[in-house]
Amino acid sequence: MRLPLLALLARGPAHGYELKQDLEQLLGSAYPQPNVGQIYVTLGRLEKTGLIEGEEVEQSSRPNKKIYHLTDTGREALQAWYQETADEPRVRDEFFMKLALAPTTGLADQIALINRQRRQYLNTMRNLSKLAAAEDRDNRISQLLIEGAMLHLQADLDWLERCQEELEELE
Repeated sequence: MRLPLLALLARGPAHGYELKQDLEQLLGSAYPQPNVGQIYVTLGRLEKTGLIEGEEVEQSSRPNKKIYHLTDTGREALQAWYQETADEPRVRDEFFMKLALAPTTGLADQIALINRQRRQYLNTMRNLSKLAAAEDRDNRISQLLIEGAMLHLQADLDWLERCQEELEELE
């Protein structure tokens, strides 16, 4: 949440609720909606670390609000983030750990585990398809997010099929 908030503040000053709305509008309903409390806690931490600064703004008919802006240090952190690559191969996969350990424990059948996980992935894919159909077609970012999730799920389904083939050959 830290870096996406910094990225939104790179456009210009904003208050917490405004940032929440911007994230929701940008990412659509496919992305888990941020809690406004989580946003304000994160903004407080970013301010303490000097990545943003906040300024109280008086409002006559409402409580004061705090408008945040990006500091030079925050802009540098954001630029560094954009330079980093996402290097997260799924070597540490909880499902695979279950699959690998099942024969050792004798508490689960590997093929049953694969079938259960396959059903979960297919249900998730169906839900994403419904979400894509309901999502605003003009929100390309949200559509790309959903499409990416579905492509990852398809790769996971293909991998489950490969695991099942390998395990059936061992029997």
